[in-house]
Formats: sequence, structure tokens, C-alpha cells
Amino acid sequence: MIDGGPEESGGAVGLPSRRRRPTPMSQWGPTARLSYWAFHANRRPAYMRYAYLQLGSDAAAEDAVDRAFDSIMAEWLRMLHMDRLDAYAWTVLKHCLAERQPLRRPWRRHPPEPMDITAFEAALKEAHADRYEVLSDTIRFYCAVSRLAERQRDAVLLRYGLQCSPGEAGDVMGVDEATIRSQLGQAHRRLARLLDTPAAPEPAAAPDPAALPGPAVPPHPAAS
Repeated sequence: MIDGGPEESGGAVGLPSRRRRPTPMSQWGPTARLSYWAFHANRRPAYMRYAYLQLGSDAAAEDAVDRAFDSIMAEWLRMLHMDRLDAYAWTVLKHCLAERQPLRRPWRRHPPEPMDITAFEAALKEAHADRYEVLSDTIRFYCAVSRLAERQRDAVLLRYGLQCSPGEAGDVMGVDEATIRSQLGQAHRRLARLLDTPAAPEPAAAPDPAALPGPAVPPHPAAS
């Protein structure tokens, strides 16, 4: 099997080669066509919402996502043999979003976009004892957000900006739920350290009620 997804550090590997001529969909088998359109229908809504949060424009988001799916379609037959198909697709989307980002002067730092900030403010509500006192210092807040690792920012944006569950965020990014929970916990602790506030752990998954012990049953009193 081919592992064409991104590394845990966030680096992109195995992006589509422009020198390889893709096989037209008309030459695909029915299973490949059905699997591609099922993936497209399943992932496009989340990709569009994430792209909008990053770009702030419906038109720009649609263009970036269309480009991503064009690239995914061109590589789909190869992707079907990958161990981490979703992770590879996420890398392609991030690459297309990076190409759509406005050019910025390298010596000037910018705070995250407003929609991005909303997601991180939601994350901070779980990371601080006094959330309102921390959020009042926006300069420190912007600096802390900009210093999160890319994977942590993605996990927080999907979890709090798009209201995905950890499992859903993992499906979109092509990693397991435990990895997402770990990244969220790291983001909370990182933000708390940067803002000098105590951090709370990411809530654990709710236990299965069927696995919980039932109430103790008192012994039946002996008949007199």
C-alpha cells in the first residue's frame, strides 16, 4: 500500500505531479467512479466550510475547493491504493488554500482572520479558569494563536469553528480520534502557557452506559 498522506509535523508529501497525465474518468471502472463521487459528496461540505474560515470569501473558498477536487480526481486511481487516502486529500486541500492566500510581506506578522479567531476563542473557553479576563487582552491572544502548530490549529478550527466532533475532525484530516484529542490537548496547554493561565484537559469521551455498574440492590429482609 502507498502512504501518500502528510507527516504528523504537518509537512506535505506526495502532492500530485503535474507531469503525470491523469486517466480520464470515462476510462475508470464503475467502482472507482462511485467511490470518488461518494468521497466528493462526503467531504466537500466540510472542505467548503473550512476553506471559508481560512479565506473569508465564498468565491475564493469555492475556487480553492474546486481546485482541490480537480487534483484529487486526477490522482484518485492512485489514491485508492493509499493507506491514508483522507490524509492525502487533506494535504491537497491545504496546498490549494495556501495558493489562494493573499501575498503578504514576510517581515510583517498578521493576526488570524476574524472567523479564525472565533474558533480559537471557543477553544480558550475550555483552556482557562477565567476566560473573559484572558480574552480581553487581544494582542496577547493573537500572538498565542499565531504560535500554535499547524496541526493543532487545524484540529481546533475543525473542532470549535466547524463544530466537528473529535471523530469527525479525525475523518476529515485522515487521522484517528485519539490523535485529534491529543492535538486539542496540546493546543489547550500551549495557549494556556502562552497566556499564563491554567489549562483544562480535553473532555474524555462519554462512557458507555451499558458498561457502567448498576445500583447496588439491598438484600431482601428476612421474613419474620
